[in-house]
Amino acid sequence: MEHAEFNKDLLKFLNTSPTPWHAVDTMKQRLSAAGFQELDEREDWSLAKNQGYFVIRNGSSIVAFRTGSKDVATSGIRMVGAHTDSPCLKVKPTPELRRKGFFQLGVEVYGGVLLNPWFDRDLSLAGRVTVLDEDGKVRDTLVDFRKPIAFIPSLAIHLDREANSNRTVNPQTDLPPVVMQVPESDTTSFVDILSQQVRTESGLSVRKVLGYELSFYDAREASFVGLRDDFIASARLDNLLSCYIGLQSLLKASGDEAALLVCNDHEEVGSMSAEGAQGPFLTAVLDRWAGSGKARAIARSMMVSADNAHGIHPNYMDKHDENHGPILNQGPVIKVNHNQRYATNSRSAAVYRHISDELGLPHQTFVVRSDMGCGSTIGPLTAGNLGVTTLDIGVPQFGMHSIRELIGTEDGFTLFRVLTEFMQREQIF
Repeated sequence: MEHAEFNKDLLKFLNTSPTPWHAVDTMKQRLSAAGFQELDEREDWSLAKNQGYFVIRNGSSIVAFRTGSKDVATSGIRMVGAHTDSPCLKVKPTPELRRKGFFQLGVEVYGGVLLNPWFDRDLSLAGRVTVLDEDGKVRDTLVDFRKPIAFIPSLAIHLDREANSNRTVNPQTDLPPVVMQVPESDTTSFVDILSQQVRTESGLSVRKVLGYELSFYDAREASFVGLRDDFIASARLDNLLSCYIGLQSLLKASGDEAALLVCNDHEEVGSMSAEGAQGPFLTAVLDRWAGSGKARAIARSMMVSADNAHGIHPNYMDKHDENHGPILNQGPVIKVNHNQRYATNSRSAAVYRHISDELGLPHQTFVVRSDMGCGSTIGPLTAGNLGVTTLDIGVPQFGMHSIRELIGTEDGFTLFRVLTEFMQREQIF
């Protein structure tokens, strides 16, 4: 895969993945097309050598792996981890609000959302809906309105003279999007709208909507930005970019060595769920794959936790340590925190640097300012659960947790090249 092809395909991936469920469904389609076989956690598994497999939990997390040609207990596993979720606004269970003829939907803030950029945007809506079909069966289906259906209008500055100097956002009262105007006699419910959307998209005859998990998202598609197309702007770059890189690396790797990609949901809210990185999903897969050889396999394995990094902002340079300000388009960022907010150690960092140097590719290092708090990733959680040597790394970006984020066009492809080599390398250490 060439650089230009990689970035164009990345845009397609981002545009078809407005929610974790859509992202996993997109990855499922691509893995199946490449010959990977889907496994069912409810059934027995019979795993063959030199074969690709994947297993999905909750529709929003996925583990895909190649078994390789050797005994996994003696070869180890080359692992890459990322997360499928992004901060957003999710629709409440009973969301209908009617005010002065405006039909609005109540929303709950998911994760650490940068709220101000959500105002004055064309918003669409997507996610998973659980319905009772005409045969009396409970079924899950995906919906994506795929067009602007909502808007959160700002209050005019004439009515808020302090807007540019002292504005705060109340998530309960300021964020319900406007979706349409209705007469006072209108009794339309949100589930009525959903039922129609499900019928339109899937052809299902819906007897009743039983539940849903739906997120608003920026209706504008991912795009190249800059006079020389130096950048890519999109929603959900944190962390669908890493999911895409990991997926492409697994598909591109030779398959001779045991390699694995895990993309967990719920990282943005702590990862404590059945399908999150603090949950048992990855461990359950490894137990069934490696069996009694799991402990020996883990001791010979390494996990690369891929999650975007904070590029140094030219307008806010004092927010970075003077020696650790990653620059967009100058290489992926090895993330270090000696208080274990990142799981990188000198050994795991050395593996990445060695491969990157062999390929003649750039890399950078990030350490948060000593007077600022540090975020975290699935890296320390996975390292703690499995006891596996782990590296935290990511593509530098601007606007993390905004509704629209920015990366350089070079860094994702660079990380893809290194991780592809990592996944097919015979000896890790």
